[in-house]
Amino acid sequence: MKIYKLEQDIVNGYDTYDSCVVIAESEEDARKIHPSEYITHIKEGKWMGTYSHGGEYETENNEHSTWVHFEDINKIVVTCLGTAEEGIKRGVVIASFHAG
Repeated sequence: MKIYKLEQDIVNGYDTYDSCVVIAESEEDARKIHPSEYITHIKEGKWMGTYSHGGEYETENNEHSTWVHFEDINKIVVTCLGTAEEGIKRGVVIASFHAG
């Protein structure tokens, strides 16, 4: 597993993420990690969340986005920072969120 920094300047303003550090298998895998802990998976080209009682929901629409839309993940700037220690799980280490 590698450590990657993800950055974007497409979605800006209040209640948005501008960057995060993630653990992932590859650069391609890193792009598929959303900085929000509430975004749990991808389905049919959309970021999705999972209800605590089961079931799933689409997390963002065209009117409100906190991060790059899934179809634009190739626009995320990805920098490899190094190799993660063995046993570290895939996911977000830290994220930069601009609360409004």
